[in-house]
Amino acid sequence: MTVSYPRLAASTARFTLGIPRNVTVSPDGGTVWFVRTADGVSRTGALWAHDVATGQERVLVDPDALLADGEQLSAAERARRERSRETGAGVVDYAVDTAGRWASFALSGKAWAVDLAAGAVHELPTVDGVIDPRVDPTGRRVAYAAADGALRVVDLQGEERAGDEQVLAAPDTATQVWGQAEFIAAEEMSRYRGFWWAPDGSSLLVERYDDAPVQVWHVADPENPDREPVAQRYPAAGTPNSEVTLWHVALDGTRTEVQWDRERFEYLSSVTWTEHGAPVLQVLSRDQRSARVLSVDVADGSTETLRELSDAAWVEVTSAPRRAPGGRLVTVEDVDGSRRLVVDGTPVGSSEWQVRGIVSTHPDAVVVTASAEPTEVQVLRVGLGGTSDVEPLTSGQAVHGAAVGGGTTVVSRSALDAVGTTLTVHREGTAETTQLSVVAEPAPFEPDVTVVSVGERELRAAVLFPRDHVRGSRRLPVLMDPYGGPHAQRVLASARMFLEAQWLADQGFCVIVADGRGTPGRGAVWEREILDAFAEVTLADQVDALAGVAERFPDDVDTSRVGITGWSYGGYLSALAVLARPDVFHAAVAGAPVTEWRLYDTCYTERYLGHPDERPDVYDRNSLLPLAPRLERPLMLIHGLADDNVVAAHTLRLSSALLAAGKAHTVLPLSGVTHMTPQEVVAENLKVLQVDFLRTHLGA
Repeated sequence: MTVSYPRLAASTARFTLGIPRNVTVSPDGGTVWFVRTADGVSRTGALWAHDVATGQERVLVDPDALLADGEQLSAAERARRERSRETGAGVVDYAVDTAGRWASFALSGKAWAVDLAAGAVHELPTVDGVIDPRVDPTGRRVAYAAADGALRVVDLQGEERAGDEQVLAAPDTATQVWGQAEFIAAEEMSRYRGFWWAPDGSSLLVERYDDAPVQVWHVADPENPDREPVAQRYPAAGTPNSEVTLWHVALDGTRTEVQWDRERFEYLSSVTWTEHGAPVLQVLSRDQRSARVLSVDVADGSTETLRELSDAAWVEVTSAPRRAPGGRLVTVEDVDGSRRLVVDGTPVGSSEWQVRGIVSTHPDAVVVTASAEPTEVQVLRVGLGGTSDVEPLTSGQAVHGAAVGGGTTVVSRSALDAVGTTLTVHREGTAETTQLSVVAEPAPFEPDVTVVSVGERELRAAVLFPRDHVRGSRRLPVLMDPYGGPHAQRVLASARMFLEAQWLADQGFCVIVADGRGTPGRGAVWEREILDAFAEVTLADQVDALAGVAERFPDDVDTSRVGITGWSYGGYLSALAVLARPDVFHAAVAGAPVTEWRLYDTCYTERYLGHPDERPDVYDRNSLLPLAPRLERPLMLIHGLADDNVVAAHTLRLSSALLAAGKAHTVLPLSGVTHMTPQEVVAENLKVLQVDFLRTHLGA
């Protein structure tokens, strides 16, 4: 049976199933551990071990062999996975002790441990609803957050000593939670953890958040009117956040609160605790223009300021500050417009590279990912001796990542020349390499991508034509396919990124994917040009990208027939395009659009637009609702009714405003669908309906 591309993309998680992820290298460099599904269509992840010397692999944890009745997840775990956009099942994450002897993981609401050498797996005696179980660095105990809001610890040899499971911290009220990241940290600061072991395993730093100040919203299930709406604490722009505190907790349950100016620095953006010194925090002010990196004295909870950061727009939160060997403080900071590696307050490396993240720290160097060309991501070794001490470990038109340990480096590579990802294991001192096995489904076609730089701002754009299109033979309708907002990049040198764009092009379009101002990889000045001006700046860049591509391909592009489609911020941008620039855009499909920024969360929205009570004019200028009377082009709005990130009220309010203005439009509600749409049938039919809508109105 022939399977459509949308169905195939949904069933393979866009061809990512079967690719090793969560890669960890053993302390001696002899073993690489990773999570991978058994094939390219199964969503159940297993824990694997790869022998560096021989290249042989074996399964350490097979969830199907451990669970007789299938996997069951708590509501708290499902919410955590929604925040991290995790669509997998089985083993999705794991933690390893310092010696590389034990690993802990969650499976079906329980905590489990595996002896990494022997491969013996056993379930630990825990309550139901285990979240994020983490073995301590010495390999003696596993701490975990529970669905009831408590933090618990269990002896690693739980089958023999079942009575050693204990509660370290329990909530005093129904709104308190210990050991988990609050909504804002997980959704907007990429911090998904809520507790951190001491290097000697004798105590922990533990977050406690209290949602009492946060307003209650209700997410209803209109398809099932007999069910009560789900109450959700949602911190919309201008409203109170969770009250977040941090505590040093000993194994006997005694605890000391960590002290910092929480009135001024409301956000706890990161925590690290390594064997190289006292724990390090980064805290952030509500307006995000000030941040401090703090050292913690766990004896009394006092803190010392190590770095004070400020910015007229916002302080960008990237890799968590950490201590390197010798106790040196390693941070990633914006220095004169470049994102640089900073060691003990001194920039190292070169301003030609925009640092994206820290991979590992060493006595004489730091390994990072970075970009000189924004469409490419390379792995660099940055020496600590000066600005010229930069050694690229990768090269070429590709996106790279790395994991390092014990003299072994695993380099992932996804390039434009072929769909697929390779993971190559390099052992220090030898030219021989091995490969982690990739069992992803092969893509049904290779995208034909042309990456161009257009306009006076040199916008990076990917251009795709139907694979049977003969250049110059006819002018095609255009489909813009952006995300277009901050913190996300679509134009990267990875062929897999453009499979869907190629499928859309094959339906009879010239597809343009363009990254404008605000997107990563081009430095602080580029990113900050969207301050106060989502609507103006991001839409202008899509218009400029269209003009630049049309100038580059005048015989292949018909600018009298231009559509635009996108999801989330891309949905906002798509609806904005037909509302504000009907002279340029002739039809739009807007999925899960943010239509009114007062309805979106505090941290993201206030970073770019300020506080709505203080700057109502900025919010009005960036809202879609006042533009409703201007609609004169076909517009389809799509929204998951179970979306707890961009709630369905965004689409419903815009639809109401359009109706009040007498403007015809299409609304497609998706029952039971969240901000992600992993359901195969929904994903397939959704794409078909979108394409039919666009082809009808653009004459494709």
